[in-house]
Amino acid sequence: VQLQASGGGLVQAGGSLKLSCAASGDIWGNPAIAWFRQATGKEREFVAAVRWIGASQLYPDSVKGRFTISRDNADGKVYLQMNNLKPEDTGVYYCAHGRLLVKQTSSYDAWGQGTQVTVSS
Repeated sequence: VQLQASGGGLVQAGGSLKLSCAASGDIWGNPAIAWFRQATGKEREFVAAVRWIGASQLYPDSVKGRFTISRDNADGKVYLQMNNLKPEDTGVYYCAHGRLLVKQTSSYDAWGQGTQVTVSS
């Protein structure tokens, strides 16, 4: 599985961004596609995940109500709509592929290259 993240940029606090993750290759079964982020000097943090088929989604409390994950199976893309962004949302955002819909980084077996999101105060 190959993943390509895009859509990052610089935005003011309170603004919005939409990230895209293009998935290709051997996507079989019903995997989970997730977004993680990593701020400078910090560990990679779970942001959202969605099943490739069906409605199951997962979010941490830190982004609930502000971030929405969605997918377009026909185009092979997973999106992350981020609203009401805060400076603490700054980081490199990665999309990842795994078999389980979970928050643990270790459960994901393929990663995209990351896209930088910077939120200014």
